[in-house]
Order: sequence, then structure tokens, then C-alpha cells
Amino acid sequence: MLRFSLSLLFWFVIALPANAQAPVSKSFFSGVAIGGQDTVAYFSAASRQSGQAVEGDKRFSTQWLGALWHFASADDRDKFAANPEAYVPEFNGHCANALSLGEGLIKTDGQTWQFFGEQLFLFYAPRGLTRWQNGDFTAYLATARQNWLHLSAP
Repeated sequence: MLRFSLSLLFWFVIALPANAQAPVSKSFFSGVAIGGQDTVAYFSAASRQSGQAVEGDKRFSTQWLGALWHFASADDRDKFAANPEAYVPEFNGHCANALSLGEGLIKTDGQTWQFFGEQLFLFYAPRGLTRWQNGDFTAYLATARQNWLHLSAP
């Protein structure tokens, strides 16, 4: 029995790199990305003006990068499915501030967000966003990207 378990473990570990992909900020149990927020909606004029996230609906969902992404409408789901890279937040929704501080991959719920340039960033808490707004976000971004490359590499 022990020999079988060790053999199974060996094959599981060997198979991991072949299936490895960049991690997404998702719920451990449900696999829903970025707290179920509609990532396409962040790009709308209404969301940018209000600063409010738009909750997705499980009826309008799609799988991407091993996560379930929810959308407020079929139209938003279809836009995402046609070009996910255009709508996915930087660092696949992990906290940009945590990455810039070397704190690792911290999941977000999609409620705290901001565009810096044309890039969408999510934050675990408002305090991290405030740090980016009031500090040198270009330096923070450079560090976050370096840490992301290290942490997301297969």
C-alpha cells in the first residue's frame, strides 16, 4: 500500500509541470475568479466613473486558466471569451501591492481596483491601493512584475 501511494505521488508530482499555468486569484472551494466580479465591466465608462465593481452572475460564466469567471451579462462573457487577455486584471487578479512588497500571491475579491494607465490592477485592501495612488506606482509595478515572474513560473 505504501509503495502504491509513493508511486502515485511520484507521478502526480511529475505531471504537475505539464499542466502548470499562471495562477489566478480564485476561491479555493468554488474556483471562481476575483470574487465573482465581472472583469469586463471594469473597463466600462460607468464603472470607471463610479469606482464600483460589478458583480457577475453564475449564469454567465466561462472557464479560463483553470478558473471560473462570472459576468453580469452574456455580452460581457462573450467579449471575455473572445479575448481574455484584453480584460484580465494584471497578475491574474492577485494583489498588486502584495506583489510589490514581496508578500507573495494574495487573493483579491475584486472590490478594490484601479487603472494605472490602461492596465487594471486589483488590491486586497484599500490601504494597498492608497499606497500605489500616493507613491511611485511605476517603481512598485516594476517590483511586482519581477516577483510575479518568479512566483508564476511553471
